[in-house]
Amino acid sequence: MRLQEIMRHPVKTVGRGATLEAARELMRLEGVRHLVVVEGKAVVGILSVGDVGGPRMTAGVSEGIVEQVMAVSPVTATPHTTVREAANLLRGKRIGCLPILDDAGRLAGIVTETDLLELIGRGAESPSPWRKRAILARRGPKRRKNFAK
Repeated sequence: MRLQEIMRHPVKTVGRGATLEAARELMRLEGVRHLVVVEGKAVVGILSVGDVGGPRMTAGVSEGIVEQVMAVSPVTATPHTTVREAANLLRGKRIGCLPILDDAGRLAGIVTETDLLELIGRGAESPSPWRKRAILARRGPKRRKNFAK
């Protein structure tokens, strides 16, 4: 399975000069944990919910702009990247999302850890028939218990 089949679009974006308060409010209103930071049409960073005060997004985050706290040089993928490759990137780089860039380098979508977990939870990666048979074979035949005395 390829990322083009599960990526979300349109992607919520923010400029590098936006205030942290505005970014936090956008995340809250849109119900997202990651914003892609763009300059023109170029992806220049990622802003995650932890960067703006954590999941509860409480007040008290120091005032500033996105550029001060964003992750620069984000790891990206293409629509043709496999789900397995994406999972390995997220796990290996310890990141929570992958911006998806098309062949021209334009932002085409985003895939998050949550997207991959939802995919697994729906059973898209169900076991093949040979694996199911192997599991059943290991269990052995059903045995009846005789409770009559």
